[in-house]
Amino acid sequence: MPLTSRVSRQTARRAQRLWLNYGVFWLGAVLVGLVSVLYAKLIDFGYETFRHMTAHALWLPFIITPVGAGIAIWLTQRFFRGAQGSGIPQVIASLQDGRLSRSLLSLRIMFGKIAMSFIGILCGFTIGREGPTVQIGASLMYAMRRGYHRSSMHIERQLTLAGAAAGLAAAFNTPLAGVVFAIEELSRSFVARNSGTLITAIIFSGVVALGLQGNYLYFGRIQAIGDFHWVMFPVVIGASVLTGTAGGVFCWLLLNATRWIPAPLVEMRRSRPVHFAVLCGVAIAVIGLVSGGTTFGSGYAEARGLLESHEALSPFYAVLKFTALIVSYLSGIPGGIFAPSLSIGAGLGDLMSMITASVPLPVLAALCMVGYLAAVTQSPITSFVIVMEMIDGHQMVIPLMAVALLASQVSRAFSSPFYHTLAHGFLTPTVPAPRRA
Repeated sequence: MPLTSRVSRQTARRAQRLWLNYGVFWLGAVLVGLVSVLYAKLIDFGYETFRHMTAHALWLPFIITPVGAGIAIWLTQRFFRGAQGSGIPQVIASLQDGRLSRSLLSLRIMFGKIAMSFIGILCGFTIGREGPTVQIGASLMYAMRRGYHRSSMHIERQLTLAGAAAGLAAAFNTPLAGVVFAIEELSRSFVARNSGTLITAIIFSGVVALGLQGNYLYFGRIQAIGDFHWVMFPVVIGASVLTGTAGGVFCWLLLNATRWIPAPLVEMRRSRPVHFAVLCGVAIAVIGLVSGGTTFGSGYAEARGLLESHEALSPFYAVLKFTALIVSYLSGIPGGIFAPSLSIGAGLGDLMSMITASVPLPVLAALCMVGYLAAVTQSPITSFVIVMEMIDGHQMVIPLMAVALLASQVSRAFSSPFYHTLAHGFLTPTVPAPRRA
C-alpha cells in the first residue's frame, strides 16, 4: 500500500474519531443555542401580537383566549402528548428512566412544545418560555445520539443533561445557572466526568445566543444595597417567610388539585380536557380584564419595569398573577413557570415596599423574586444563581442567598418538591380502574 494512501486513511479515521467524540456534541450544542434564541423571538412576537390585537378591543381575550386554549389542548392531546406543562418534569423522568426518552424527548415533542406554547402566549396565557426551553434543548441533544455509530444509555443521558442545561443557560443568558441547574434540579448528583460535557455544551450554545442577541442582562441592572446594614435582617426574614409561604401554597395547590377543585371540574379535566381548557381560557380573560391586562403573558415587562424604572404595581398584582398562573398550569397548556414566578416575586416585593421604606424597591423585588422562585422549585442554589446573574446583583450575594435558602425551607413545610413530584407521574403510569359490572 502506498505511503500517501495509508496516511490519508489514518487521517480520515482520526477525523472520524474526532467527529464522533466531539463534533456531534458540539453541533448539538450550537443547535440548542440557535433554537433557543429563535424560540425566544417567536414567543416575544406572539405576545406582542396579542397585545397589539387587544390594545383596541378589551373584549377580544374572551374570544381568542378560550378558543386558543381549546385548540392547543386538542392538538397536544392528539399529536403531542408529553409536551404539556413546563417540560422540566419530563426531562427529570427521562434522566431517571432512559426508556421514557423516546416518548418525552423526541423531535416531534420538541416541535409540539414550540408550536403549542406559541399558541398559548398568542392567546394571553400566563406562561414562560424558560422551562420549555429546557425540554427543547434536551430533545434536540437527545436526537444527536443518531450521530453515533453505537449509542449507549450513558451517552444518551449525557446528551439529555447537557442539552437541558444549555437550554436554560441560553434562555436566561446565565451560563453558571445552567451548570448549577443540571446538578441541583435535574440529576441531584454530579459525576466528575460530566462536568466537561455540561460546560462545553453551555459554552457553545451561549456563544450562539450571545452572537445573535448580544451580551445582555435578562432584567437589567438594579440599584445595589452597598454595604450590608443591620436593617436588612428583618427584611430578609420577612421576604423569606412571605415568599416561602406563597411558593409552598402554589406547589400544594397544583400537586393536590383534586382536593380543592370542585368534583365536576375534576371530572371535566380528566374526561374532557379540551372543555376544561376553554373554561380556563375564560378565567384567564376575566383575570386579565380585572388586572388591566397586566396578568397576560409571562410578566417579564412588569418585573423589569419594577426593577429598572421603579414602576410600582397594583397591590393586587401578585395575587392576580398567582391565580392566573395556577389556572394556566392546570389547563395543561405547554408553558413554563420560571418567568411568571419571578414576576409574582416582584409583585410580592412591591407589597413589602408598602410596609418598609428603609430598603429600595428594586432590592425588595429582587429578594422576593429569588425567594419565590426558590420556594416553587425548592432549588435554592439554582434560584440564587439565576437571579444574581440576571440582574447583575453581585453586591447582593449574601441577602439573595439567605432568602433563597430560607424560603425553600419554608416551602418544604407545605409541599414536596414540585418538579420531582410531577416527574414521578411519568415514571409511574396510572393504572385504569376496573370496570364495574
